[in-house]
Amino acid sequence: MTARPLTLYLAAPRGFCAGVDRAIKIVEMALAKWGAPVYVRHEIVHNKYVVDDLREKGAVFVEELEECPGDRPVIFSAHGVPRAVPAEAARREMTYVDATCPLVSKVHIEAARHHENGLQMIMIGHAGHPETIGTMGQLPPGEVLLVETPADAATVEVRDPDRLAFVTQTTLSVDDTADIIAALQARFPNIVGPHKEDICYATTNRQEAVKAMAPHCDAMLVVGAPNSSNSKRLVEVGRRAGCSYAQLVQRAEDIDWRALDGIRSVGITAGASAPEVLIDEVIDAFRARYDVRVEQVETAQENVEFKVPRVLRIPA
Repeated sequence: MTARPLTLYLAAPRGFCAGVDRAIKIVEMALAKWGAPVYVRHEIVHNKYVVDDLREKGAVFVEELEECPGDRPVIFSAHGVPRAVPAEAARREMTYVDATCPLVSKVHIEAARHHENGLQMIMIGHAGHPETIGTMGQLPPGEVLLVETPADAATVEVRDPDRLAFVTQTTLSVDDTADIIAALQARFPNIVGPHKEDICYATTNRQEAVKAMAPHCDAMLVVGAPNSSNSKRLVEVGRRAGCSYAQLVQRAEDIDWRALDGIRSVGITAGASAPEVLIDEVIDAFRARYDVRVEQVETAQENVEFKVPRVLRIPA
């Protein structure tokens, strides 16, 4: 029986970004330098495959600093942490390495600068996300107000409407965030924004590739974790761009083949914390069932690279 033809549209860019690549490298280099175990506060990046792989190599993942012994190194995740966390690590005289993505650190610096200038901060982000918690935790309680929707922007209560600034989570939907910013600017004409957009290059590029790919696809699969903000945004962007069936899958085994019955084209992309091996796994699963033709949809090329902290570049 001849396999049915299927076109796979492969988004480019997709998968790992420079911040994720750096964070994983930090854990691996820490294990090489200090040996196991090395403790990691929160998942280093939001991907089970990556976390499980590092756990096998000797990383121990915890949620709070108090779970870490004082005599072993601890690494802070790529999402960033409140200022109180490294302060407590220093008080305990712990060896710690901050794997916060430099683009998240940029947002932290912006927030601190605006605070020093006497401005109250509004953060556009998702409640409970580690990056949001980390950014809001850069300033004293009450100095950062969280806004998640345009409706929030219409009702948020501020100290002084003429002394405001905003920052955003780096992994948001570009289009949704633009709507929220427009609502804030309409209500607070003097609100100060970032010099350069806070949504990171990788989030923006992956969303643009999905927008270009979506109109050609009967279905779209986003390889990523359910707790990955940027991966979930890719699903939403795909649906909004014209692909009615867009789903998040962690592994090939999660694909709902019955839902794909009768399709002729599938778009595949991956969130910024999903490794290429998982994308290859999904492509192989399609090859096992269809006569596959792969077509790449490239909208940008990325050559960003972030250095690891100096403490890991010098011998033990």
